[in-house]
Amino acid sequence: MALAVLLLGVLLWLLHRNELEEARLALIKDILWVEQNIHFHLDSGEEKLTQLVAELARGDQPVETFEVQARGLIATSGDFDRILLRDAEGGLAAAVPPSVGDRSGEVVGEAAPWWSAFTLAKSIGRAAWSAPFAIPGRGQVFEVHVPIFRDHRFVGMLVGEVAVDSLLAQQVPWWVAEKYKVEIIDANGTTLGAKTNVQLAEPGPSHQVRLEPPGQGVAVVATVYATETNLARNLLAAAIFALAILAVSSLWTMRRHARRRFAAEQALRTEHAFRKAMEDLLTVGMRARDLTGRITYVNPAFCRMVGWSEEELVGCMPPMPYWSPDAMDSTMEWHKRVMAGDAPPDGFEIQFRRRNGETFWALIYEAPLIDANGRQSGWMASVLDVTERKSAEELERWQQEKLQRTGRLITMGEMASTLAHELNQPLSAIASYNTGCLNRLALPEFDPADLRTALTKLGVQAQRAGQIIRRVHDFVRKSEPQLKPCTLNGVVEDTVGFMEFDAKSRGVQLKVSLSPANPAVTADRILLEQVVLNLARNGAEAMAHTPARQRKLSIGVTCQDGQAVVSVADHGPGIAPDVAANLFQPFFTTKEEGMGMGLNICRSIIEYHQGRLWFEPNEGGGAVFRFSLPTRSP
Repeated sequence: MALAVLLLGVLLWLLHRNELEEARLALIKDILWVEQNIHFHLDSGEEKLTQLVAELARGDQPVETFEVQARGLIATSGDFDRILLRDAEGGLAAAVPPSVGDRSGEVVGEAAPWWSAFTLAKSIGRAAWSAPFAIPGRGQVFEVHVPIFRDHRFVGMLVGEVAVDSLLAQQVPWWVAEKYKVEIIDANGTTLGAKTNVQLAEPGPSHQVRLEPPGQGVAVVATVYATETNLARNLLAAAIFALAILAVSSLWTMRRHARRRFAAEQALRTEHAFRKAMEDLLTVGMRARDLTGRITYVNPAFCRMVGWSEEELVGCMPPMPYWSPDAMDSTMEWHKRVMAGDAPPDGFEIQFRRRNGETFWALIYEAPLIDANGRQSGWMASVLDVTERKSAEELERWQQEKLQRTGRLITMGEMASTLAHELNQPLSAIASYNTGCLNRLALPEFDPADLRTALTKLGVQAQRAGQIIRRVHDFVRKSEPQLKPCTLNGVVEDTVGFMEFDAKSRGVQLKVSLSPANPAVTADRILLEQVVLNLARNGAEAMAHTPARQRKLSIGVTCQDGQAVVSVADHGPGIAPDVAANLFQPFFTTKEEGMGMGLNICRSIIEYHQGRLWFEPNEGGGAVFRFSLPTRSP
């Protein structure tokens, strides 16, 4: 029985070997046919480009001639996916079809992947093919460069671009793709493109042929798909030997199963060791909990972060030992939200405590933990220590507030003379009313009722002076933003009160246009007044050289699409294009004594309120600065 099985095996092996030899010969014949077909196609395209170069060299308008001829060439022959025209320095002069969003063709010099072919074609005076290179969105391509000479002078390069995928799709017929997987590879064996109509488990024998052009190690490879041969039918015909080989085949099956199981166990051990090494190297803390909140897994990074070991943490139930006693209630609230599936997708910040008592801020991202059966078994969290980042953000916020307060002090310092003049009027009126009252009292006969009107006016002027001082005091002493409901009409009216005397001293007419809707926003009123005041003073200063009758500063409030917009328009010289790019940059100024922080502070304040600050040219000359804020819901 063993001898019969052996002889049958030899027979089947000879039959199988004969089938493989026939398949190999058919493979070689077919791949040579495919290579010749591609070779003929590329040579034909190269000849057509050479003919087009001759027409371009003779014509006076090479770009127009190129576009017409290139469209016709692509439409009729399909030899190239794209045809380019480059100038003598390699710059892109025209492309058919034109590129949309692809900037790779505009790279010139040694950084360009086609540059070696460009220089070679230019030096030898005939066509040269480039090495394959990748273009985003189009895959691997190679180009043929045909130089253009006019009066024996190199004037440009005509480039035909061939996409590997498109070349295979057009030149490999369906019957070849049904039998083989056809690929084009480079000199390193990297697959540049492939065509196949069959998807089977594993490939069979393959054969490759160098592809000239484009050359440079490029080859076309055909791989036979492993299909069912006559071996299965021969084995079925040999059913008379089934009983003889039953024991052997059973033992072989058991051995193969054992080897596969051993390989699977080995792969599992390798994968577990790899995953363990990755977890040990992570700097991000990982923590897993079941659906009851019990900790089931922590990685070394998390243990280092909190100071407790894995043995001490696994199995713990809330409250956890690393929870901060000062934030116990908020931590428990977050725990309940996570267990209920209400964890925010962008993470949340919470305060934890290390084993040594030190507190730190952690940014936590929670995600469902899915088991092998597709059911949720708990929650997996990634934990990042963001204490340093929060400290940096707090320092940046403090510095920004200090900068804003400094900006207000600078603004009030610049307006000191105006404020002095504004205070001088009520104080002078108070002194005048006081002198008049004293004169009345010195008369032999006076009626106390005569003093009532003067004293009333005196009190009004005193209140006015007090309001001015209070307004300046509030404007200067403000240090921390207080977001409260306020109306933009009121903000503009208060700011105009600051600006009235400064505008008069500069000969500027103020024109205020308030919104009938009186939009309300949630903001810090003093910071908004600072923005409007800075923009208004900049507009007034910009009109220093404007004729007096044209010095008009318009401040308006509008409301549209849920946004309240405040605009400040002047009739100055406007914003020069070279200034516009840096207008909001820190320490950039066009004033001789300016610090260059005003507009930067204004933009920071508006962005803090979720708004936007920008400028536009004024139709009547000058500039219009606008900022928008989201209106407050009723």
